[in-house]
Formats: sequence, structure tokens, C-alpha cells
Amino acid sequence: MKKRVGIFVDVQNIYYTCRQAYQRQFNYRALMQQLEGDQDIEISVAFAYAIASQDNGQRKFQDALRHLGFQVKLKPYITRSDGSAKGDWDVGITIDIMEYSQDLDDIYLLSGDGDFTLLLGHIKHKHNIKTHVVSVPSLTAKSLLDTVDTHLPITLESSLLN
Repeated sequence: MKKRVGIFVDVQNIYYTCRQAYQRQFNYRALMQQLEGDQDIEISVAFAYAIASQDNGQRKFQDALRHLGFQVKLKPYITRSDGSAKGDWDVGITIDIMEYSQDLDDIYLLSGDGDFTLLLGHIKHKHNIKTHVVSVPSLTAKSLLDTVDTHLPITLESSLLN
């Protein structure tokens, strides 16, 4: 029986950490090919959480994610009156992982954000789900790495960068 897998991508986190660490972009196609190539895996859900933009390049990127099988969820980029900005998907990702976890055997979270440590620990222990994080090692919270079953590092040597 194939393992039912859910993929949840914090697009902003992956974009900025890959850019900061390697000045490169993440290769979503390579990730999907790697997972789809595993005969024991069936991708049940794949979500990419991004910021809505009028930028043509961003729209093309989001269309490419859809073509790869991701459901792209967008939220507006909010600029506060004090000039600070917010475009955070942490709560949305958490809700979706909680919602879908009962139907999954494995969860792949693409983010190095330590805010997800409690969530993945809870999912792992309460629902007996294997948890995997895909992230840039040097920019990933130690608490997150200590919590998950496996870490798929994004490195220059991996096939996960363009």
C-alpha cells in the first residue's frame, strides 16, 4: 500500500533562505520528480502558500507551481500604517496540516521556520505521521530539526536548486 503524502510549502521562506544561502532558486520540479519517482508514495495533497502579486513574474511562477500539481494559496501583502509589512502564512499552513493530517501517512513541510516545531511534534505523536522538513540547513531552526523524522537539506550539492 502506498504512503499518502502531503506537501506544504512556505514559498516565502524557501525563496528567501535559498537566495540568502546560495543566491539560487529552489527547484520545485526536482522535488516533485523525486517524490513522484518513489513507487511507495502517492501525493495526496500539495499546497504552496504565497503572497498575491501583480508582478507578471510572480504570476508565471505561481502558474508553474500549479502545472506541477500544487494548489497555490494566495494572501495579500499587507503594509501597515507604520510602514512595516506582513505576508505570513504560518496560521494557514498550520490549519491545513491539521485538517489534512488524518488522511496522510507522511507530511513534507518546506520551511525552516521554528514556529512549526510544536505543530510537527503534535502531528507526529498524536497522529503517528512521519514528518519531513525540506530546508536550508544553516537557516533552519534547531528545534524543528530535532522534532522531525527526517530533514532533506537544500544544499548546493543537492538537485533541489536551480
